[in-house]
Formats: sequence, C-alpha cells, structure tokens
Amino acid sequence: MSQHRTERPFRRAFRTAASAVAALTLLLGWFAATGSTAYAQQTGATAPTAPTAPTAVTGKAVEVRGGDVLYSSGGTRCTVGFNARGGSTTYGLMTGRCGQSGTSWYADAALTVFVGTTAGVSFPGNDYALIRYTTGTAVTFPGEVTLGPGGGARDITGAANPTVGQALCHVGRVTGYRCGTVTGVNISVNYPEGVVSGLFSSNICAEPGDVGGPAFSGGIALGVIAAATGSCSSGGVTYYQPVVEWLAAYGLSLY
Repeated sequence: MSQHRTERPFRRAFRTAASAVAALTLLLGWFAATGSTAYAQQTGATAPTAPTAPTAVTGKAVEVRGGDVLYSSGGTRCTVGFNARGGSTTYGLMTGRCGQSGTSWYADAALTVFVGTTAGVSFPGNDYALIRYTTGTAVTFPGEVTLGPGGGARDITGAANPTVGQALCHVGRVTGYRCGTVTGVNISVNYPEGVVSGLFSSNICAEPGDVGGPAFSGGIALGVIAAATGSCSSGGVTYYQPVVEWLAAYGLSLY
C-alpha cells in the first residue's frame, strides 16, 4: 500500500500556549524506552489499568488488540489504537508521530515476535499511521480493544464522528480505562513539528504514555489519544485524532 498524506485547511484556530503544552505533554510518552512502565494510581477507581504488552497465553497465539503495545526495531514502544481491515489484509491504527519512530514492529520488548511494518504515515496536519500486519505467524489480531487486567475486552464493530456531549471512554497505557464526554470538535493543536487540525477533545484526563490509546462509545470507535493538557491529579483535557477520516484515507473498515 502506498503512503497517504491528507492535507486539510484549518477549521478553527487553537494556537494558544495551552495547545502547545497539549502536544508536549504526551509526546514524551511516545518515545518511552522499552522496559517497565510506571502506572498512575486512580484513587477510589474501580476501572482497571491497561496492560503494557499484547496478551500471550501459554500454548496459544499472541493476540494484539487495540490498546496493546507494539515495540519498534528502533527501541520505542507505541500503542495500537484499533485494528482494521482492507480486503484480506489486517492493519493496526497508530498515531502518526509514533508511526514515524520505526518501520518494523514486534509484540514483545525482546523483538522476537514480529507483527508487521509501517505502511503509511500522515503527520503533521493529521496524526495517524498504519501498520500492515504480517500473515502466517502465531499472532492474531482481534477486532477488539483491551480494557486492562481483569477488565476483559470490548468488541468494536464500527466507527463514527464524535459529537459534543457524547459519552465516551478511552484506555491509556498508563492511566487505564476512564470515561467522560466529548467537549469539542474541529480543534487544532500545535506540535513541535507543526499544527495538527481536526482533532476532538474530552474532559477525561490522561498522562504521558497514554498516547495512541483507543477512544470509543460503546462498540463504536471515535478516535485515538493524540495529546493532553493537565494531569489526572489535577484534571485535564485529552485530544484525539478521529478514526472516520483515518479509515477513509486508507480505505479500511473496523471489524
């Protein structure tokens, strides 16, 4: 599949100092060194935290779902937002800046379980990338998102554009499963590399390392965590790359 890059006009300026911080806050989490992960504690919460690697069951195939982590040959780790399909080929949706950090992806930090290669990146302007999964391996790619240890998985059957006031939940690698509402759409955020436009926001907090996590309403995918301001101790705003545009750019569907 050839690389795609979609350029769109800014629909609303959001170039304040806060938006610059939004990008920087979670960019740090994209390029965390492979190894142990620090988890934020959610006082009084019953929601599970997200795992740091795909599920491996003894004697069974490794399963890579949305919310799981892949490791690049360049020494970085990135979260898969959702799995998607185009024809007979299966893909992982990953943030664009993270997708730029490597070309070969593995299910384990030791880089022994190969899962695929980067097939396309659009960043800045947009913030999405595509990982083409390999076939004929002991790795499977369910059309679900993981909700964390003990939390099971959520089947994702489609995608939709978000609307203000809509309920949604997201799963971050660090902060786990959290829920809130959509607070804004068509937002632009400054990154060091340039402006990303067309994002949407929620009142759910996030921490560095949560980037790439899936956001959904029931079984419908809405977006993938792109950046955030604030923190989960003081409250914050999270920004997401919408999924519908992403799927259309590559001719994919969720399953």
